[in-house]
Parts: sequence; C-alpha cells; structure tokens
Amino acid sequence: MSFEHPNRNNESMIDVERDIMSRPSERNTTNLDLQRMKMILDIMGHPEQSFRVIHITGTNGKGSTARMTEAICRAYGMRTGLYTSPHLEHVNERIAIDGQQLSDDDFVDTWDQIKDLVAMVDMKMGELDKPKMSFFEVLTAMAIWKFADAPVDVAIVEVGMGGRWDATNVLDADAAIIGPIDMDHMAWLGNTVEQIASEKVGIIKPGCTAVIGRQPHEEAVMPIIEEAAAENHANLVRDGIEAEVVTRIPAVGGQVVTLRTPNGTYAEVPVAKFGEHQAHNALAALCAAEVVIPVNGALDGDLVAESLSTVRIPGRIEQIRTSPTIILDGGHNVNAAESLRAAIEENYDFQQLVGVIAMMGDKQVEEYLGVLEPLLSHVIVTENSWRDRVMPAEDLKTVAERVFGAERVTCVPELPDAIQEAVNMVDADDELGVGYGHGVLICGSFTTAGDARLMLEEKVNPDLKKPKSERVFQTAVEPEPRKDQDEADLDFESDANPDFDINDFGSVGPDLAEDEDTDGSEEDASEVEHADAASSEDVQ
Repeated sequence: MSFEHPNRNNESMIDVERDIMSRPSERNTTNLDLQRMKMILDIMGHPEQSFRVIHITGTNGKGSTARMTEAICRAYGMRTGLYTSPHLEHVNERIAIDGQQLSDDDFVDTWDQIKDLVAMVDMKMGELDKPKMSFFEVLTAMAIWKFADAPVDVAIVEVGMGGRWDATNVLDADAAIIGPIDMDHMAWLGNTVEQIASEKVGIIKPGCTAVIGRQPHEEAVMPIIEEAAAENHANLVRDGIEAEVVTRIPAVGGQVVTLRTPNGTYAEVPVAKFGEHQAHNALAALCAAEVVIPVNGALDGDLVAESLSTVRIPGRIEQIRTSPTIILDGGHNVNAAESLRAAIEENYDFQQLVGVIAMMGDKQVEEYLGVLEPLLSHVIVTENSWRDRVMPAEDLKTVAERVFGAERVTCVPELPDAIQEAVNMVDADDELGVGYGHGVLICGSFTTAGDARLMLEEKVNPDLKKPKSERVFQTAVEPEPRKDQDEADLDFESDANPDFDINDFGSVGPDLAEDEDTDGSEEDASEVEHADAASSEDVQ
C-alpha cells in the first residue's frame, strides 16, 4: 500500500470496481493482441522481471491447480502472489499476496497508483484508432504491479482465456502448466480441440518446464503440445509418463494420494478436495512447485502434505451447507460436468439430488445437462445475475425438458426462489429430517456459484473481527438501590414464611374424615358378613 498518498482521492471500492468494469470486455475479438499490455509494462519499467512465474492454462482445473501450487510454495517460506479469475463475490479476490486477497484499501490504492499509466496507454491506443485497455488487462497490470511492489518471490498466474493472446502472456513462465484441453470458448479459440490447443500452448516459453495434465483428447492434442515444447526447448513433464498419480483413496473431506514426480515420490498426501481430477491437479501443482522452489531433489513430504490438506477452493465442488447438503460448482462445460458427476458419485450417497442450474447462452448447454442427467432426480432452471449473457430461464427449460423430460423440470427465474424451491423439495421427502441422502446441487456457471455463495455462506459479524477494546457493547448500567418495603411485602415475598399454614387455603388433599367414615363402613360390613355365615351354619 502506498504510504505517500493512500487513497488520495477518497475513492470507494465500489467506485473503483465500476470504473474498471466499464472498460471494454476482454472477450472483444478486436482486443486479441498483447500491444496494450506490452506498452504498459514498458511504462511501468517491466516489474514482471522481478519475480519467478508459474503460468497455468487449460479448459478446466486452472483455479484449483493455481491455489494448490501457491500453497506449496508458501509452505516453503516463499512470498507468493496469486492471480486467478473469475471472482465469485468480490473483484479483489483475483489478486492475493501470501494467500490473502487484497483488502479494499489495497485494491483502491493499487488502482490509484497505475491509473495514470493506464490513461497514457488509452490515449496512445486512441491515436492508433484501437480499443483502450480492457477490464482484464487493467486487472492483470494491477496484479503485476502489486506483486513487484510486495515484493513476491513467485507469482502463480491463471490464464483468463486461451493462452497465446491472453493478457497474462506477457509473462515468461519458469513453469507452464497445461491442464485438460476440451471444447470451450469456441467463438474466440476455435471450433476444434486442435485449434484450442494451438492457442493454449502459447504460454510455453523458451527454456521453461511444461507440465502437461491428462488430456481427454490425447491423440489430437499431445502432438501439438509436444511440438511447441520442442520448438521452445522446454523440459516436458507429462502426467502418466514423467509423473503420475500412483494411488488414490477417497477420504473424509477429500482424498489421500501418492504422487510421483521427476524428483521423487510423495506417499499418502492428504488433498482436501473431492474427485480424481483434483488428484491430478495436485500432481501438476507439485511438479510446478519443484521447478521454482530452490531445493535440490524432492520437497519435504510433511510440508507438501500440510499445504495440500489445507487448500480450500471456493465454488469448485464446494459443500457449503448440511441438512440438506448443498453443493456449489462453477464448472460450465462438458469436461467439468463429467468431473463433477464422478466426484459426487464417488463421495456421496444421494437418494435424491435436486439441481439448480443457470448457464450462459454460449455454452454447450444440452451436452452439459446430458452428463448430469443420471445424477439429478429433478432440475430447477433459473437465471444468475449476469443478465447480458445468461440463458433465459424459459429457453433453458426447453433444453432441459429434452434431456430430463418435462415432469423432472421446474422453471423458477429468480435464483433465490429457485434455491428455496429445491430445499423445500428435499425437505418434503426427508422423512428423518436429518438431510442424509438428500441434497441440492447449484451449478452451471461461476456466476451462478458466486451468486449462491453470497446468499448461503455463513457471515461473521464484522464487529467480532475487531479487537475486544473496539467492539460495540451495550452501555453498562448500575442498578438503582432497592426501595424500602413494609413488613407485609417482605412477608409475602419470603419463601420461609413462619405464618404459612396449608389449611389457610382450604382442602388441598384427601379428606381424613371421609377416610375414617369409609374405614368404619368397611368394618360394619365385615361384621354383617360373619353374622350371616353363623346363621347359615345353625340352619344346617
């Protein structure tokens, strides 16, 4: 944070966020070049050269892999910078130092320090009749500036989209991780996995180590990756060849894995995430961390285990509530749906799982729903807060009915109402009332997961985060002296009243006189019975 002029313009976080988000979208195809990013780094004095870089791309798993990599590096005492996207709740989630996202003050101050430099680039672009810096480019420039200012030892940077023309690709990676490549963002990256792979291999830089995850389209994709690695004389580490997941056992809260890397074998490492894909993400993270951590040979197994067992990844198969179980997942393509389904089938035993789904209109909606169809007993289609891109609920209902059948689909356009309807459904069928075997899955988009997370996560009272001396307490009040009371009042209030007599309140128990009369009657009746018996004997 700048101590010379912290927030000199007295800007609020929401003002800065609106200012940045009003810029051109990074999805505009006229922005697919690195001219603006190279220009601003020149003006800044190339701060990206002050730290090592782990660069991560792939259709799925980037965010999880990035967080695992950062945790391992930080466990070794390295100061880390983490840049991820998209954010779930607040834009400053995207930039973190030492595992802590930027505070509002830090975010505002970082923007304050670079906005004049951004204006210079915008002005130059205007002279060239080109778009000014996009929202994502500005955030990337802010992250690089902040990482150099911290300063960090290593920056773990997630690609926004693609690779070759992504704003983050002004960085020269020491380790480049390429996760699974599948169909997504076809309008920008191409309509075949080969075209998409050609974009993503752009992050492989001369002399780096390229860590390659499992590829669902291996025959089509691996030749492209291997060719790019050879052209850049990159050291190739492939999942299944130079590295592998040796064993994997599901466990409470995640799984226990044994991982083999080029430097050694790490036995029984706890990973705090569900699903086979997360075991392979952990392997990629470990291989990349070995490149930048200054240690000869294998890393310390205890430190690796400690770091991976504590990684929490919001919005990625995240269980946010129990009774009923509510799971959030931001995956939005077929590969993500397959991983989600496999993880839930392996780790949960649902007799009833109701899906709450809102998706963007440019996704493979029918294919995504088709993967989840065997998993879900009912689907509630809805909409998230990104109104410009979200598929209208009625349109999504039409698609869902083709997959699930009309009887298994309900349309509730407002997300809060859709979540409540899903909870009502599972509660109605939960005879024991404990939530076991009954759940709600909210998925289809990171925006959907983020919206739901804001509504469902437990919030800590901000006052409790302050030191005790600064918390708000109710004003202490001294009790007033008791008024003098007369003897009658004191006598009435006393529990040990010497004048108390139960007979003062009438009969409160059995009437002893009645008991005596009853006893006498019984004796008379007995005497009569004896006399009758004697008379009978005399007659005989």
